[in-house]
Amino acid sequence: MDSKAPRKDTTTSNVATNSSNVYDTIDSFAHANVATATSGVSPSVLAEAWMDWATHMAVSPGKQLQLIQQGMQNAQSIWTASLGLSTPEIPDDRRFTGEGWQKYPFNVLSHAHQQSWQWWQDAVTGVHGVTPEHENLMAFAAGLVSDTIAPSNFAPTNPDVISATITEQGQNLVRGAKNLFDDVIAKTNNALPEDPHPFEIGHNLAVTPGKVVLRNDLIELIQYAPVTGKVRPEPILIVPAWIMKYYILDLSAQNSLVAFLVAQGFTVFMISWKNPQVSDRDLGMADYREMGVMAAIDAALSITKAPKLHAMGYCLGGTLLSIAAAAMGRDKDKRLASVTLLAAQVDFTEAGPLRLFINDSEVTLIEDMMARKGYLSSEQMAGAFALLRARDLIWAPAIREYLLGHRSAAFDLMAWNADATRMPARMHSEYLRKMFLNNDLSEGRYRVKGKAVAVSDLRVPIFAVGTEDDHVAPWESVYKIHLFTDTDITFVLTSGGHNAGIVSEPGHPNRHYRVAHTSADDPYSDPCDWMSENPTQEGSWWTTFAEWLAERSGTPVAPPPMGTAKGDYVPLCDAPGTYVMQR
Repeated sequence: MDSKAPRKDTTTSNVATNSSNVYDTIDSFAHANVATATSGVSPSVLAEAWMDWATHMAVSPGKQLQLIQQGMQNAQSIWTASLGLSTPEIPDDRRFTGEGWQKYPFNVLSHAHQQSWQWWQDAVTGVHGVTPEHENLMAFAAGLVSDTIAPSNFAPTNPDVISATITEQGQNLVRGAKNLFDDVIAKTNNALPEDPHPFEIGHNLAVTPGKVVLRNDLIELIQYAPVTGKVRPEPILIVPAWIMKYYILDLSAQNSLVAFLVAQGFTVFMISWKNPQVSDRDLGMADYREMGVMAAIDAALSITKAPKLHAMGYCLGGTLLSIAAAAMGRDKDKRLASVTLLAAQVDFTEAGPLRLFINDSEVTLIEDMMARKGYLSSEQMAGAFALLRARDLIWAPAIREYLLGHRSAAFDLMAWNADATRMPARMHSEYLRKMFLNNDLSEGRYRVKGKAVAVSDLRVPIFAVGTEDDHVAPWESVYKIHLFTDTDITFVLTSGGHNAGIVSEPGHPNRHYRVAHTSADDPYSDPCDWMSENPTQEGSWWTTFAEWLAERSGTPVAPPPMGTAKGDYVPLCDAPGTYVMQR
């Protein structure tokens, strides 16, 4: 009897697998084309929200009657104002604060626009049964469309543009047309528009002296030269976000956080991330932690011979630092003296307007879009952030530059903002899914080296900074660090937005902040209570931060060498290095 088992025919299964791969490739290609056409916004996200709203609105006769009544009242108000029988209410909106907007008929136009905007907000919100996520998205979309057709956006209905056109005999429109043409050409050629007063990295940006003491396939590590006779023994390692260049923290000489800290007697190290190429598509969050944060910690401590360092992370860099610090706490790695988180989140359930579009459909679409190039381009990222603040980042510049013909005055933060980077496909996919979509870090599912990490394992003092007008990392979300750690926390709420609030040097006009210290055993206060209990202080939070660091540092000693004479950390070149120059 033949004891051999019958040979399995794998031909059919192989064909099925190959066919499936072909079909998946076709789908991915189609999705990428859809993403290109919609600037990366999944149509199904908007469709689901609209269907949820429309379905519930259709069976809400009370809401419909309320909107009809409101619409009729609005029409009557506009009609009487247009006939001069009543004074239109001028909206509290800086788009309509000019003198021309106070006069007829432009006061009626701004009044009508504001009433229309509010009517649509009322129409898409407060509909019984609509999920909060869909309601928020519909309100955002309705506001976006309403702002698009605002009278301030069109020359014939903007009194400031009409006045400029008459005064300049149309030369403002000529300059505006030229500005538009130059911008289109620059965009087509993937170049920055010409600037009569350009900012240049290493010349008037990122000018703090230092040396690149480490370079690998992901980072350059910059060590900054001391300017004081003695320095604190614990160095500071800064982990910036990789979505933009590091020099947001080393802008011009007068507003460089790096230069400020060096002047306070600290040895400062800065990670400068590589601008990823197609070949870097498989770099993931683990690579950013290991080749970035951990490699930099090893280098900084090896050079300075210090047992501990102060670690600081900004935005995404702060989230990554939280992961690295949590893993270090889990593994009893005690090389951190403190952790500072600047506009950085560890929980993403209330992560601001970006949450509006994050679901499985949107993330899948972005993944398919990145599959072509191996990365998410800087233009796609910039477009997404611009939509979140369309009034300020799209329409206001368009009016100023294309209708009034005035180029925006160049300044350092604007130059930095235009110098964006790419995001590797794998890393960005992991970040969106594990952080925004699944919230793995705060819920204990994020794994480092196969084991889960928890932010509660972070037992060193924390200095956390939120900004009042942050649309990327709302301060209430940043404040949640109080819920996930059992350690001393000093929390600062500063004026400004995600970037300008952090770049808040001493002497900067109209700056204020709140600060409070919470011990590990203190009871929790929610954000509203915390804000009411802590009055504002005029000035910059930088000085408070420097004092906080000094209190947690040792007695000043002689400065360490710049890199090492031999081995892995021999200085390679002067700061700002080569990675920051990559376009």
